[in-house]
Amino acid sequence: MIYYIADCHFFHNALNEKMDKRGFKSCEEMNEYMIRKWNDKVTRADTVVILGDLSLGKVDETNELVNKLKGKLCLITGNHDKYVNSPDFDRDRFEWIDNYRVITDSQKKVVCCHYPIPFYDGQYRKRHNGDPKTYMLYGHVHDTRDEVLMKKIIEMIGSTPYYPIGSEHESTIPCNMINCFCMRSDYTPLTLSEWIKL
Repeated sequence: MIYYIADCHFFHNALNEKMDKRGFKSCEEMNEYMIRKWNDKVTRADTVVILGDLSLGKVDETNELVNKLKGKLCLITGNHDKYVNSPDFDRDRFEWIDNYRVITDSQKKVVCCHYPIPFYDGQYRKRHNGDPKTYMLYGHVHDTRDEVLMKKIIEMIGSTPYYPIGSEHESTIPCNMINCFCMRSDYTPLTLSEWIKL
């Protein structure tokens, strides 16, 4: 099984108290809750694609953290993942670390990036029944005004008419983007189909 999650921000107390207002009494409580939610869902055999901003902890704290998390970890780096540049960071815990990656999941192309990309690779591709072949998964914007703007952009793109190549029938531009912000899933990594349904 492949799971996805973004913007956990382990060890980020200011975000707990201010920006996200997550409601935990302390950073330690937040960390423990997120680890529990993660490990209740993910098995050792599962893959988890982390869409950036996993941890704001020091390198040793982050090394300890990732060894507590179940699954085969894959990291799309975010703007806060500074620890990856440290020589003391344990990269062996990760299957791969990248800024951007396109993977295949359940016969769908999944474009993975910390930052939302409204015009992404494979965007126009659909199956014969009209189902999308490609999804763009992102993080970074949390549940802020930036996400409100992204929703407007997605709606604008999705309502823009065009004629597919070789077709005389008008359609609208597909824009299948999903913000995998951890608070949307109660800090639980979800499969692609679960994120689509959420």
